[in-house]
Amino acid sequence: MRTRVKICGLTRVDDVNAAVQAGADAIGLVFYPGSKRAVTIEQARALRDKVPAFVSVAALFVNAAPTDVQAVIDRVQPDVLQFHGDETPDYCRQFGRRYMRAFRMGGPGMDSAAKVLAEAQQYPDAAGWLFDTYSAGYGGSGEVFDHGLLADVLASEQSQPVILAGGLNDALMANTLRQVRPYAVDVSSGVETAPGVKSGDKIRAFIRAVRKADQLANTGDAL
Repeated sequence: MRTRVKICGLTRVDDVNAAVQAGADAIGLVFYPGSKRAVTIEQARALRDKVPAFVSVAALFVNAAPTDVQAVIDRVQPDVLQFHGDETPDYCRQFGRRYMRAFRMGGPGMDSAAKVLAEAQQYPDAAGWLFDTYSAGYGGSGEVFDHGLLADVLASEQSQPVILAGGLNDALMANTLRQVRPYAVDVSSGVETAPGVKSGDKIRAFIRAVRKADQLANTGDAL
């Protein structure tokens, strides 16, 4: 097992370089105007140009007009789309691109393990199901949700790859990965000094903590 790592909400070239050099598997660019981490298409293109082969780029949207999503696809060429609002299955599929569907845990209709699984199963063709903490700002809250809400998703044989977000940082990795064992983790505020301003030291510490937790889990040592 190797837990993949996505660093989300990047706004600066230096932070892209730091994430890549630290071993991130993916970076996330936010196209939600209400976010303090939002980038324009021109900013995103400049950041995209600094991402080498074998590192994926995810484009994050919240209830965006389809024309806006298509403009990002055409001009930025993300590897995967991430829908973080109230997008329906048909909305997500209309672009003909691989996508991740994010779910806001603990929010309306997402307050039990059974409800979470039922909602997620509406998106069986998603490349991954991303679980984040409910907040008015659609992510980046720095708050951890009750991971017990994932019990039915983790037990289901029909689940898509689980991507864990919501208040993650290097100090939480050992216990979090032991309890959840997600396919990937997605961090934003946990590696920042300010919204949209990443810390190279925090990125490196976070990825080291993930790798250490993986190593311990794979060798069967107690965490």
